Amino acid sequence: MELGIRIPRPLGHGPSRFIPEKEILQVGSEDAQMHTLFADSFAALGRLDNITLVMVFHPQYLESFLKTQHYLLQMDGPLPLHYRHYIGIMAAARHQCSYLVNLHVNDFLHVGGDPKWLNGLENAPQKLQNLGELNKVLAHRPWLITKEHIEGLLKAEEHSWSLAELVHAVVLLTHYHSLASFTFGCGISPEIHCDGGHTFRPPSVSNYCFCDITNGNHSVDEMQVNSAGNVSVSDSFFEVEALMEKMRQLQECRDEEEASQEEMASRFEIEKRESMFVFSSDDEEATPARDVSRHFEDTSYGYKDFSRHGMHVPTFRVQDYCWEDHGYSLVNRLYPDVGQLIDEKFHIAYNLTYNTMAMHKDVDTSMLRRAIWNYIHCMFGIRYDDYDYGEINQLLDRSFKVYIKTVVCTPEKVTKRMYDSFWRQFKHSEKVHVNLLLIEARMQAELLYALRAITRYMT
Repeated sequence: MELGIRIPRPLGHGPSRFIPEKEILQVGSEDAQMHTLFADSFAALGRLDNITLVMVFHPQYLESFLKTQHYLLQMDGPLPLHYRHYIGIMAAARHQCSYLVNLHVNDFLHVGGDPKWLNGLENAPQKLQNLGELNKVLAHRPWLITKEHIEGLLKAEEHSWSLAELVHAVVLLTHYHSLASFTFGCGISPEIHCDGGHTFRPPSVSNYCFCDITNGNHSVDEMQVNSAGNVSVSDSFFEVEALMEKMRQLQECRDEEEASQEEMASRFEIEKRESMFVFSSDDEEATPARDVSRHFEDTSYGYKDFSRHGMHVPTFRVQDYCWEDHGYSLVNRLYPDVGQLIDEKFHIAYNLTYNTMAMHKDVDTSMLRRAIWNYIHCMFGIRYDDYDYGEINQLLDRSFKVYIKTVVCTPEKVTKRMYDSFWRQFKHSEKVHVNLLLIEARMQAELLYALRAITRYMT
């Protein structure tokens, strides 16, 4: 300090506020495949960000994720590079995700973006301003997207989008809405070079100072001995056993009888209606930070107001329009190779399994993974005719549903208490795995609505 040089110190303890740093670093250090992945990621981005470090738990997924993201941001495509990062900023800002906004502000400037655009959406070109409405609806109420939204963007005279550009933009918007969910769902810490990621204060004697608390470094929850409500180990052990038993019973029921089509449709409608009223008890209105809210308009537009007013989410039947038969080929036709990359990422997230559940090995978890994926799609009104939605209530308890709903619909409201209170005996790697399912199911749901609207416009 004598030379007057201020040296930044990281605020926080590692890449995630929810997961102990030593667990994350341990995974990264013991795997040769990880070293290769890290090298590739560093070469592509010039950094190893905290999202990558937390995804380390699942190298097969991480590889697919990094490949897709690299292609979307840096490889040949319809949109210029600075537009891609600006669209990332717009998407992340819908959920007040300053972590992603900060990363892409740096990238936007690095590729020659005009700093004036960062003063607010109204300073960006009209073409990008026109994308604001689609960004808003896609992030919060994708079932309201119509072919009129698409037509408005494609026929805006000198500010119009081409179909290929629009598909690139839609993929970027859905990618970053979902990545905001992961960022909040896993408690990702700010990067050291970004706001909230460093301090210039010297370490205090006890290596702990009150300023850290106010910076969200040690949340109040973390300082309580047991943030999951003083649940004993034996209680959470029984939760795992009870879940395993339910899975066994459901498997037996499946083998014995099959519900009628009417009964299956009725169970879907009940689950869809109930999902509208799943909210955490500490659900409060968060006002967006000024530096983030300037990147989008109408900050009051969100998921919550809608569901509280008892409006109805229409049912979207996968039998009529699905990713595999319709969405995939449309994306691939207009933005070659991207459909393939996204498809691979969906499949890896959906099928990923280590055949473990907490302390149990050799478990078939496919029933549980399908319940999580289908519950998310159910919240978006998407129905699979061949799935019995009665299974969801058997397998997902209330605290888990609250966490899922918050991460997917209002990720900016996720707390460490929510993260700690579901699946209390499960490993952190399993909770990160849950987040991979959540973000891919969310991305696919948004894409289905947007691509269906594009298809309707084209036909």
